[in-house]
Amino acid sequence: MNQTDLALYEPISTLKPVEENIWIADGPIVNMAMYGTSIPFPTRMTLVRLGNGDLWCHSPIAMTESLKAEIDAIGPVRYLISPNKIHYAHIESWAKLYPEATAWASAGVRERAAQQQIEVRFDADLSDEAPPEWKDDLDQVIFRGSRFMDEVVFFHRQSRTLILTDLIENFELHKVPDSYKLLVRLGGIIDPDGKTPFDLRLTFLGRKDLARQGFKQMLAWEPDKIILAHGRWYDRNGMAELRRAFRWLG
Repeated sequence: MNQTDLALYEPISTLKPVEENIWIADGPIVNMAMYGTSIPFPTRMTLVRLGNGDLWCHSPIAMTESLKAEIDAIGPVRYLISPNKIHYAHIESWAKLYPEATAWASAGVRERAAQQQIEVRFDADLSDEAPPEWKDDLDQVIFRGSRFMDEVVFFHRQSRTLILTDLIENFELHKVPDSYKLLVRLGGIIDPDGKTPFDLRLTFLGRKDLARQGFKQMLAWEPDKIILAHGRWYDRNGMAELRRAFRWLG
């Protein structure tokens, strides 16, 4: 691995089964503007085939011709999900490929996109309750308390999988270049003890009661697995991993 390379979860841009009717796809690196510089992040999306055959896509990654062929072979894409205001960049390009799909917005994402001068159109807004379109397959709740952003978290009932984005990050140190090892250590997001990044945790100060409400709901779902957008995801022991990752809530 080159000094500046962040190792990917190969193969990328291909569907990987989690369980029946749920897949992940790891994507290329994106560079996020942070701390006056650009920080590389791996990307990962989750695809769910609903009971009626429609496809629900959480945090779409960059599309490729081969990935599109895989997706089209399992069903029609109907729902494009922005789970928080920093996960939305590829929704517009997917919406153009799938004009019958509905793009769902998280709180603040329209404003964030405008600030970043990224063109994206949303058709509907996510709330604490799953809409009729997927309520038979997925539960959801808005994880509140941060002064920076809310995140909508989802639970796929059939596979007992919790789907998160940035509330837990879990980087394997051997995949991180030397130039970023200190940053992930300071963030407290190193596998096997990944958690909410330290800078994001700070935005919950004085508002942890709100966060505990979302955490209580996640515990009530009793997940077996937890999919994360960044780093190694948890394919077992979901309840134990969830409790460990949110120890910072007290």
